[in-house]
Amino acid sequence: MDLPQAFIDKYQDLLGSASGPFLQALQEPGQKGFRINPLKAQQIPRDLSLTKKVPYGQWGYFGQVAGKGIDHLTGLVYSQEPSAQFVGEVVNAQPGEKILDLAAAPGGKSTHIASQLNGQGLLWTNEIFFARAKILSENIERFGVKNAVVSSMDASDLAKALPAYFDKVLLDAPCSGEGMFRKDHDAIQYWSADYPTECAIRSHEILTAAVKLVRPGGELIYSTCTFAPEEDEQTIAWLAEHYPEFMIEMIDRPAGSGIQAGRPQWADDNPDLAKTARLWPQDLPGEGHFVARMKKAELAEDESPVKPPRVQKPSKMSQADVTLIEHFFQESLPGFDLDESRLRTFGDRVFLLPVDCPDLSKTKVLRAGLCLGTLKKNRFEPDHALALAVDPSQAGQQVYDLDAHNDLATYIHGDVINTKEKLQKGFVLMTANGNGLGWAKFVNGQLKNFFPKGLRY
Repeated sequence: MDLPQAFIDKYQDLLGSASGPFLQALQEPGQKGFRINPLKAQQIPRDLSLTKKVPYGQWGYFGQVAGKGIDHLTGLVYSQEPSAQFVGEVVNAQPGEKILDLAAAPGGKSTHIASQLNGQGLLWTNEIFFARAKILSENIERFGVKNAVVSSMDASDLAKALPAYFDKVLLDAPCSGEGMFRKDHDAIQYWSADYPTECAIRSHEILTAAVKLVRPGGELIYSTCTFAPEEDEQTIAWLAEHYPEFMIEMIDRPAGSGIQAGRPQWADDNPDLAKTARLWPQDLPGEGHFVARMKKAELAEDESPVKPPRVQKPSKMSQADVTLIEHFFQESLPGFDLDESRLRTFGDRVFLLPVDCPDLSKTKVLRAGLCLGTLKKNRFEPDHALALAVDPSQAGQQVYDLDAHNDLATYIHGDVINTKEKLQKGFVLMTANGNGLGWAKFVNGQLKNFFPKGLRY
């Protein structure tokens, strides 16, 4: 790999004698990783060899995910570079909290946060670029997340809609991507000596909005996948100077993990910067990351709290449509807790909103909680997202184990399955390795395939 000479000169100057191991590490093969999804019913991957665990967090492993494997299609695993997994551990979301992932695509850190929330609280995950937001939404769906809102908005517009609303805000900032050089050689082509400064300026602009989204007493977590001091320590120093209500907090660095302290000498010798964390490729198996956590001061006695947004009202639906939905759940998912007070329609699609979901009228939302299905003429058709989010035990007898019948390849190909199973007429949850994979409709001894055409192979 041919590194830019300006990059080599910069880090030889910054790191001195340590630059040799750093630059050599960038010439060596990178280490892939993945996380297991605790939201799933079955948590033992079958098309992966579980090797060494990542030394921080309970769900991370070193290894490579099969892109078309069943564990991937059912959302049981999520491919994520090992050092990036540390960011979610720093967020440390607690069930019931309201968390914002501000620049979230493709969704690695959002799905990590969803694992920690365990279906309780609210995960609001945002991506300004709509094409990338669609990918984010697809990954949230495959992971089986029920309590997430996916939006595509500018940070400043989101701050106007939900000021001081979130317990924690994560900004994994768009950066110069120096930590991606081994993984994506094209990132080298975008790099120039001035690029880190340009990215730092952009991060400052986003942070100006991000600070407004954190509630008093809440936390702002900032991360990058670059080594550049301009985007890392210097940006946090800028934030502390311009927003003194935010204090840099210590990040725990597990013994033996190879995670290092941030470098105060690269930002006016602010000693608090040693509380941040740096992950270097020469010190641990990973591409590299920078993480900082900052806590916002509580309100002063003479300050008034920001008025919270209204809770989103459910949609008014005809009794006929409600009956169609109820009939489906009674027949095909009798164990699912359908809270009709949280149903919201977007066109003909029906969503189950997260508990206490804020008003969505001033937001640009792609996904609002769990998509249950689509209302069609005189029928309700369940969504693929619902199959990925439910525990198979909730489907009662309307379950078909593709593994047990050796029909997995047939189903994924999109073909009809003939069966002598005693099933009721209607929709059946198709499972693989103990997790929902999709839907089929049982009629006269045949399971008509509803596996999405875009996923078939």
